[in-house]
Amino acid sequence: MRMSRQDAAQNRTRVVRTAGEMFREHGYDGVGIAALMQAAGLTNGAFYKQFASKEALLAEATEDALARNAEAWETVLQEAEGDPLAAVARWYLSKPHLSHRGLGCTYATLGAEAPRHEVPVREAFDAGLRKTLSQIAEAAAETGTPASEAAAIRLLSRLVGALVLARAVSDPALAQDILTTNANAEDTP
Repeated sequence: MRMSRQDAAQNRTRVVRTAGEMFREHGYDGVGIAALMQAAGLTNGAFYKQFASKEALLAEATEDALARNAEAWETVLQEAEGDPLAAVARWYLSKPHLSHRGLGCTYATLGAEAPRHEVPVREAFDAGLRKTLSQIAEAAAETGTPASEAAAIRLLSRLVGALVLARAVSDPALAQDILTTNANAEDTP
């Protein structure tokens, strides 16, 4: 029995979303096609009907994960009471975000791995990064703070770096110190 186009599209979306979570949790090279497709509830053969290669899936899953990141940032920025950049820093550098790599920030989990992969993966990072920087600059402008790309880059770099370091250490108290120190920093744009 042939699958409808709608079912095929839904399966593709499921694979892309599952891949995004698994790649963030285990790294690009820590997930094989068989495990990915099993987690998505599909067969290996379905992968090859949907994607030209694993690299093609990496790029698409990265693009999707970064789009989902942007949606989360937008929600936090829109719902913030008071300073939206301080709110996003507190949200980003929270214990739940620290603990859930698979559902968390793609920059913090896959940024160091992206240069080892083909150009489309890095292009997905380019587009995602530009979107996030724009969101930060727009939020800064709405609070009357001069919105500069340099300030947005500094803030995003500080947040991502703090999350990476907090996840890297084994001492929970040190991890919390890293998060708290950076979430409460006064140098937001």
